[in-house]
Amino acid sequence: MTSTLPAPAATDWWRDAVFYQVYIRSFADGGDDGVGDLAGLRARLPELARLGVDALWINPFFPSPMADHGYDVADPRDVEPVFGDLAEFDRVLAEAHALGIRVTIDLVPNHTSDQRDWFVEALAAGRGSPERARYVFRDGRGPGGDEPPNNWPSIFGGPAWTRVPDGQWYLHLFAPEQPDLDFTHPEVLADLEETLRFWLDRGVDGFRIDVAHGMAKAPGLPDVAFDSETGLFDDHGPDDPRLDQDGVHDVHRAVRRVMDAYPGTMTVGEVWVSSEERLARYLRPDELHSAFNFRLLTADWTLEDLRAAVVDSLDAVAATPAPACWVLSNHDRPRHVTRYGGGGLGTRRARAAALLQLALPGMAFVYNGDELGMPDVDLPDEALTDPVWTRSGHTERGRDACRIPVPWSGTEPPYGFTAGGSTWLPMPEGWADLTAQAQDRDPGSVLSLYREALRLRREVSGGLTWLPAPEGCLAFRRGSGLVVLLNLSGGPVPLPEGRVLLASADVAGGLPHDAAVWLQA
Repeated sequence: MTSTLPAPAATDWWRDAVFYQVYIRSFADGGDDGVGDLAGLRARLPELARLGVDALWINPFFPSPMADHGYDVADPRDVEPVFGDLAEFDRVLAEAHALGIRVTIDLVPNHTSDQRDWFVEALAAGRGSPERARYVFRDGRGPGGDEPPNNWPSIFGGPAWTRVPDGQWYLHLFAPEQPDLDFTHPEVLADLEETLRFWLDRGVDGFRIDVAHGMAKAPGLPDVAFDSETGLFDDHGPDDPRLDQDGVHDVHRAVRRVMDAYPGTMTVGEVWVSSEERLARYLRPDELHSAFNFRLLTADWTLEDLRAAVVDSLDAVAATPAPACWVLSNHDRPRHVTRYGGGGLGTRRARAAALLQLALPGMAFVYNGDELGMPDVDLPDEALTDPVWTRSGHTERGRDACRIPVPWSGTEPPYGFTAGGSTWLPMPEGWADLTAQAQDRDPGSVLSLYREALRLRREVSGGLTWLPAPEGCLAFRRGSGLVVLLNLSGGPVPLPEGRVLLASADVAGGLPHDAAVWLQA
């Protein structure tokens, strides 16, 4: 299907866009099975247009046995039936474009599902076969090859190797159901390029690239070094042979060559690296258009951490063609309402953080439910579905708490999320005031704050200049107009000169602690 979106005035529309992350399982259910889907997303597109977002990022909706809720892809060029079909995706794309919303989708190149045809063929073909060469199969160590080829751990817990019946082992940096591909094999790269063109030809506007630092492994697959104090080296940095290896940049250059044939499209990479210098390497003119910098997401609610997150993130892209990319929450990390203390305290800080994020120059990503002030939910053990829970021997609870379905309306679960009676993760009691319906006409709600911030953001341009601020506060100006003040001083502070455009709290007596304000200078 060809996109119906009018040609943008500039092909780099994404440089200051606000993307809305749709965790498809948890956004809206168009049926009655309790799982979000493309029909549910399509029905809610007008509400996203009213929110004011520029683009969507849709998490994986491809055929998958769901060992990792879609990040174990069995076919990268189709739609999982639980989410709909290609015709429904085309309808989502057309209707989003008609509303002026661009659509980007997940790309999962590092690994496949163990049920993809390639891996099934690899298991059947045996040792030394061309089919196995697409994946990372190795003989084991020790007597009879009974030990894994090296000591690499899986990021989900346990070893990163699983043995197959003929005695060989295959690598999986994540779950055993997610075997890693070998990107030194030409068929692997060619298949990725085919996937890119398949979706670009349908009209998608770009891709979020999962584990964008992971497709290359160190030659020889050496053991991971141990540290005497911390144990296994596991910060995913340049000394970790599992990730961020030089060969990954060849993959990104190949991706960029495909993207450049489709003007107006873009890529954003999930890149976890040890330094801003390492991040900048992914943002060279012939590689990624942009990359998440997770400094804001991982920063503590302190003046020092937040200012350092902004400074370091801007410094990381200063010598690259890419804009900064700001994230507060996503499907893999605790929601910032919870991270900032939960309850009223967390909500107050989250409101202020939203004004900080949306005032910064560059791209911003809003995780579905951020605009409602959704917190994490403490689920019972029996409700947990994340493979991290099982792979860690039930010691790490995983990511389910931040993936609870979005509450839309009503006073009881499932809050308008589904026409059925249950949801794939249970929704708690007491969320009546959190629903989009309840917040819709409340000018003091989190939803109203986001709507107004996104409206005003369209009028903001220019770089960031730090301003003098009261002790314990952070202040900056965008261009020659917008002034932003964030108060972490412990008490109220006077407002700067200017007309108040938007505030995260009542500013009648000055700017309260844990609050932010936008002013027209």
